[in-house]
Amino acid sequence: MALQSSRSFVCLLAFISLSCVNFLHLRAEASTKLYIVYLGEKQHEDPNAVAATHHDMLTTLLGSKEEALSSILYNYKHGFSGFAAMLTESQANAIAELPEVLSIRPNRAYKVHTTRSWDYLGLHYNQSNGLLHDSKLGEDVIIGVVDTGIWPESLSFSDAGLGPIPARWKGICQTGVAFSASNCSRKIIGARWYNNDLDSKDLQGEYLSARDSNGHGTHTASTAAGVLVKNVSVHGLAAGAARGGAPGARLAIYKACWGSSGSCSEAAVLKAIDDAIHDGVDVLSLSIGGNGYPEGSLNAVAKGVSLVFAGGNDGPVTQTVENALPWVVTVAASTIDRSFPTRITLGNDQVLVGQGINYLTEQEIFIRLFDGQSCDVDSLNNTDVAGSIVICHPNDVTSWNPRSDLVTSIENVIAANGVGIIYAQYTTNLLFVVEVCNNAGVICALVDFEVANQIIKYHDMITSTNSTSPMVKVSQTKDVVGPSVLSPKIASFSSRGPSVDFPELLKPDIAAPGVTILAAKGSAYGFDTGTSMACPHVSGIIALLKSLHPYWSPAAIKSALVTTASITNEHGWPIEAEGIPRKLADPFDFGGGNVNPNRAADPGLIFDIDPKDYLKYFNCSIGIQDACDSTKPLYYLNLPSISIPNLKTTVTIWRTVTNVGSTDAAYEVVLESPVGVKMVVEPPVLVFNATHKVQTFKVEFTATVKLQGDYTFGSLTWYDKEDHRVRIPIAARIVIQDFFADAS
Repeated sequence: MALQSSRSFVCLLAFISLSCVNFLHLRAEASTKLYIVYLGEKQHEDPNAVAATHHDMLTTLLGSKEEALSSILYNYKHGFSGFAAMLTESQANAIAELPEVLSIRPNRAYKVHTTRSWDYLGLHYNQSNGLLHDSKLGEDVIIGVVDTGIWPESLSFSDAGLGPIPARWKGICQTGVAFSASNCSRKIIGARWYNNDLDSKDLQGEYLSARDSNGHGTHTASTAAGVLVKNVSVHGLAAGAARGGAPGARLAIYKACWGSSGSCSEAAVLKAIDDAIHDGVDVLSLSIGGNGYPEGSLNAVAKGVSLVFAGGNDGPVTQTVENALPWVVTVAASTIDRSFPTRITLGNDQVLVGQGINYLTEQEIFIRLFDGQSCDVDSLNNTDVAGSIVICHPNDVTSWNPRSDLVTSIENVIAANGVGIIYAQYTTNLLFVVEVCNNAGVICALVDFEVANQIIKYHDMITSTNSTSPMVKVSQTKDVVGPSVLSPKIASFSSRGPSVDFPELLKPDIAAPGVTILAAKGSAYGFDTGTSMACPHVSGIIALLKSLHPYWSPAAIKSALVTTASITNEHGWPIEAEGIPRKLADPFDFGGGNVNPNRAADPGLIFDIDPKDYLKYFNCSIGIQDACDSTKPLYYLNLPSISIPNLKTTVTIWRTVTNVGSTDAAYEVVLESPVGVKMVVEPPVLVFNATHKVQTFKVEFTATVKLQGDYTFGSLTWYDKEDHRVRIPIAARIVIQDFFADAS
């Protein structure tokens, strides 16, 4: 579940070269803010030398070595060369005016965005074949987790049976409050924490260490790499064994998010990425919001680190996807085959079924039913609310995502001394909200409007006779798993494409389980929901793939995930996307589809990218001093997807694939053209052998109608005789003239 960030300061990013030493001396001001300064290509391997250089620069600017030392909060050298420092506005303006400065932009603050899920994805723990078995559980792959820290005593982080720490590991175990060197182990092999720029409000209830007071970081880390823990449940619900995707992998913890809100400073996140590159992580899992942190993430990918980001929790609204960069994996959230039916019995013995996470056994009795209508304050201004279960059925849809309405209704019912709420909702999964009801000691159940209507009819019939009070009983929730539960579906909250910043980049890339996921929280286990939970699922799978294919690049691994993803459920039905209304999922909902780990282990063909190719599109914006040319459309990158936001006549795109299957193979193409678009592929057959392992093909897109249109979707799939299906999703929008067009 996404947690809010609340940084109050404004940060600027300044890209400058090391030659900038003749800074102006500026008059000191009362107010300083945090600035992140990006330097040029010269870098020192010695961290002390790096710090000394930065201090010298600031001494020239500030006129005092002491002031320079106190001003610098973080030094960067692995993801990029630079530092973060507290400066006045005048000092920042002076830097911005220097000819060596390439760009200045505001720093942003972000938010941090659960056992059944792994079996659901086909990664069965005791199975003698498949990716989990073949990768030896992700043995010795190092997953870095940038989040709110970790609770090291959790059973999910036991190092029993693990061998020595990999020799390539260069990280540290940074100690602090309630976190000693003994809290690191052969499982948690490293820990760092970043608090230099924290506000005091972020430290309330916090540990000045890598220990996790929030629970979010522990949950994501155990989802990615937790070891097998038997007999886990939430008060009997979702009972079973809890484990992560790569239980043999090691964990490196980078606490850059703090407090109950999960506030993440960009300066701290960039420092975490910088340290992770140095430390030697293989996968970096970031269940946080943002823009993908291009200044640090690109260099991480160039050094072989796969970065996985949460796509955001602002769906089902379009154009809300976050962390949309071509070199990272951006993850949407999907449901699994688990449901939480909750029986609702009316006073006339009529039994209805809703959904809930209700384990308050002492309240499984008949209680007076009150019709709270919209459950606003005025509707609940009645003495009969106290001690009642309230049926809430808003007459108007005040939000495309009713999460906020439900939270407000629960708060209003509790404030009016109600003991329970039955909430009528549209086709969205809001169980992650109602779970908090147990902590508040109230009963919560969700129903659709048809069931709500039957409850209201019963209520009105009883109250009209004035003979007795309407009564209702909400029973304990019972969970159901298996093929009788329609799944997967893309969660309503999961952020959707297209990307605002890069519409020629199809995002998100992939969907993974992120709804009511059970994983470690503190010393116990609990549910959590969000793309934050989907992200570590993919991080764990990538760890398995890196173990099985150690020489695959991050681009190759991403390609394997996208091109083998599922677009249908086990019944062969198209995957749906929750929202108002529910619809069939498209690439802006789930990218290539729902992740299919075992197929990703043997994709047949991969779309690989030399990291230097990214610079042709991004070096102008991230301050890398090289030939700067950011005019080329992003769809020319060798990505495993295509998005054309401005198809006016004809666009021709090339893609190159590498055979990673059988040496001798032939692939035939099958096209599903977007509506209104003609697609032609040359050649229609790709033949591979020992000599020709790489082939290039051309795709021509032609608008067949003159219509200022919306996006339509299609695909291009290469098939061989060994059941490889290499599918790339396609989005295209016809544009006749450069005026307003619907981007959704």
